[in-house]
Amino acid sequence: MTAIDLTLVTGVVFDADVITDTARIHAAAWKRVFDPFLRGRSAPFDIRADYLRHVNGRPRLDGVRTFLASRDITLPEGDPGDEPGAATVHGLGLAKDRLFAAEVERYGVAAFPSSVALLHELRRRGCRTAVVSASRHCRTTITSAGLAGLFDALLDGNDAAGLGLLGTPDPAMYLAAARHLGTPAERAAAVDDAPAGVTAGRRGGFGLVVGVSRTNTPDVLRASGADLVVADLSDLPVHGRVPAGPLTRPRAFGVSRR
Repeated sequence: MTAIDLTLVTGVVFDADVITDTARIHAAAWKRVFDPFLRGRSAPFDIRADYLRHVNGRPRLDGVRTFLASRDITLPEGDPGDEPGAATVHGLGLAKDRLFAAEVERYGVAAFPSSVALLHELRRRGCRTAVVSASRHCRTTITSAGLAGLFDALLDGNDAAGLGLLGTPDPAMYLAAARHLGTPAERAAAVDDAPAGVTAGRRGGFGLVVGVSRTNTPDVLRASGADLVVADLSDLPVHGRVPAGPLTRPRAFGVSRR
């Protein structure tokens, strides 16, 4: 399949990073947290290679563990009450969370115009859409970008934690989003820019797995399981139409908000 054929695909699940320009904010926040910790222990955090290989697409604490393991560093887990920046998995994760939230609050979030155009086109043709992210701030960033009304389902890190869903490369989050759309995985498309997310779509049995090579090379995404790789979502054709049906508003996946 070289396009999204809506006679075969009735729902599309997007990773949030292909919709909003948040990856650079996440990567910069990680570097600001890791570099002081790594001083005297290891080389600085590489904002591109380390972020893409070890952190991107993973839940925050998994990102800390995976990156530190790549440097042969082991830290105690700590707990959610740790001081942000403490030398624990939770401490480093909390420091990153605080930095990211401050940047979003101060500057807001921009959406990729080509992604917004594709969302409008899919919905005009009757296709249901969902957005997923391991980030606990996904709901905030999607709302800040003015895009909440373009999704029938939104699953973020808070929802995943409440439901006990693993992050990518496990397909659990993608599959939960497809179920919420009422679309079997084999009739859904998964769209991600990270190898872990592409692998999740392939492992989940999605009918079409699209890799977006804004940050990774096409070969890496194909090796991870992408059926189709595009440089930008403006390069992703849409054919056909899904029979019209009622659309639901974005909502949480049964996780309470306090």
